[in-house]
Amino acid sequence: MLSAEENRIITQVGKGTPMGELLRRYWHPIAGEAELSENPIKPVRLFGEELVLFKTRSGEVGLVERHCPHRSADLAHGMVEEHGLRCNYHGWCFSKDGIAIDRPFEDEGKKNPARLKLATTYPIQVKSGLIWTYMGPQPAPLLPDWEPFSWENGFVQVIISTVPCNWFQCQENSIDPIHFEWMHENWGSYLQGKQVKAPRHIKIEFDEIDEGFVYRRIKEDTDEDDEIWTTGRVCLWPNGFFLGEHFEWRVPIDDENTLSVTWKYTRVPRESEPYRQDVIPTWQGPVFDESGAWITTHVMNQDFLAWAGQGRVTDRTRELLGKSDRGILMIRKRFFEDIERIKRGEDPKAVLRDPAINSRIPLPVTDRELLTGSFTRDEITLNKRLKLLRTTFFLHAGQPDSVRREFEDAIGLGDSGFRGLMQSR
Repeated sequence: MLSAEENRIITQVGKGTPMGELLRRYWHPIAGEAELSENPIKPVRLFGEELVLFKTRSGEVGLVERHCPHRSADLAHGMVEEHGLRCNYHGWCFSKDGIAIDRPFEDEGKKNPARLKLATTYPIQVKSGLIWTYMGPQPAPLLPDWEPFSWENGFVQVIISTVPCNWFQCQENSIDPIHFEWMHENWGSYLQGKQVKAPRHIKIEFDEIDEGFVYRRIKEDTDEDDEIWTTGRVCLWPNGFFLGEHFEWRVPIDDENTLSVTWKYTRVPRESEPYRQDVIPTWQGPVFDESGAWITTHVMNQDFLAWAGQGRVTDRTRELLGKSDRGILMIRKRFFEDIERIKRGEDPKAVLRDPAINSRIPLPVTDRELLTGSFTRDEITLNKRLKLLRTTFFLHAGQPDSVRREFEDAIGLGDSGFRGLMQSR
């Protein structure tokens, strides 16, 4: 268990806190690129800061403090123009870098008007359908170019949800293999009124890699030749999870809420090649149903319930850890070590600064051929595992009909028929 002070250190993310300063050393996905095509202004809250994300008519994307420095009007209700965001109260206009490029009345008649700047602005990059920001000190590191971002002939979608709990409860899930057996299999069957007992875990191991940590497991129905043991799953540093066909990131909104961002790739059949998406769709994944009850039909929805069920900020002074929690102990230890690195002026783990290695960075991938190989529709239909991976979307409830139709058109096998059956990852 952690002491109360250690728990505060690892969960508090505001500016100036040890963990907040650590996490600000990395790029974080904060929205889908498609979101700003539908509405060019989006208010966001990140690490306890109130900000506004916007896209100008010329395509420039900015992330700035939410309130105008003139009289504190809300810039989330501003007007996007060719090269800036204009306040709706008195018309001050700010560039993507937060520079006041026009101040009506104030600048009139001045040959050299003052170029005021917003106190808070953050750099933005757009990559693989995601909008990323870096909120730490300069010079900023490189935004990692993970290999899956370059996979071709795939249908990609981005899912964003708000989870009502601290980010670290979410991230600890990324190094917790045992929960699959119980939450996604045994409990998933229980919810359906079934008495199916999942194969038990009999061996687990955890390894540190440059990009984070890996967990490996053997269950009663697998052995040491299985890829989930030889390759494993990646707890991506500092707040991600990589499972082969999708990434998950847990971005702090504040100490008690987390932005869950999922990037999902599905390889299309050979008959659909070459396949290229003009726009990677982004959709909001619901956490609760219309009655306010937790949604439990899909894998990530089950995870959300488990994370938030521990409380807004779980009290780790009460926990009784066991041998299955070695991975959690490993990442906690590494985070505290990284906090000390920051104090010494050093880079923490997995900060990338060498352009020579930032191209299609490989990560451990299980089932690589099933996920990325070219198969015909007949081959997909006849292979149960392949059909599951290529035709169903069991990660998250709430996929919009428009995205489902686009997905089914790309795959060309009609309605997948998935209706919330529990599936193991």
